[in-house]
Amino acid sequence: MSGHGLVRASLPLRIADDLASRIALGEWPVGTRLPTEKTLSELYTVGRSTIREAIRTLAARGQVAPRQGAGIYVISTAAQSDVQRLLSRAELADVFEARVALEAEAARLAALRVTPATVDALRAAEQDRAEAHALGPKAFAEADVDLHRSIVAASGNPVILTLFEQFAPALGDAARELATFETGEDSPIGADIDEHADLVDAICRGDAEAAAAASRRLGDHIVRALR
Repeated sequence: MSGHGLVRASLPLRIADDLASRIALGEWPVGTRLPTEKTLSELYTVGRSTIREAIRTLAARGQVAPRQGAGIYVISTAAQSDVQRLLSRAELADVFEARVALEAEAARLAALRVTPATVDALRAAEQDRAEAHALGPKAFAEADVDLHRSIVAASGNPVILTLFEQFAPALGDAARELATFETGEDSPIGADIDEHADLVDAICRGDAEAAAAASRRLGDHIVRALR
């Protein structure tokens, strides 16, 4: 690829920026492994030491991390930013109020762009979340964030997905905080199983306005619980 036309000045930084752009566009989603040093050095026609320096830059930004004996994995689609630092200090209810607008638009776009593959992915994520209700706070929090990530990914908008990933740590904290795991409609989580089903159903049938409305209702429900 002739290094994508990269100039040799500050080459590791330029490669890091190029890799970050490709991560943001979904070439390597969160949780997947980056190509090996050898593959990347061939891709960019540079030495492995240059690739290692580029990877260290991504790691310092909080986008990738090594797994012992397994390679380098993507952990965020965006570098830590002022927004991310703000979110880490903000009250959960305030974070969720901002999240409502983001996810309502993501749900609307997901419905407009729905495909059979989207339907399959969302139905599976919804089922995983419902089953995780009985498995404890950690499992439920992970399944909850995974479902919302699937909805945002289905929007087809990499900017919205990047913003969502900055919210993700706070979303997991909120899911654990709400996880009483009581049965019945009085449980903060038990009560919203059907609400998530309504949201997924609206997206899967391509009803953009109903999807956005369902997302807003769900967000408002969580904000009230957090307040």
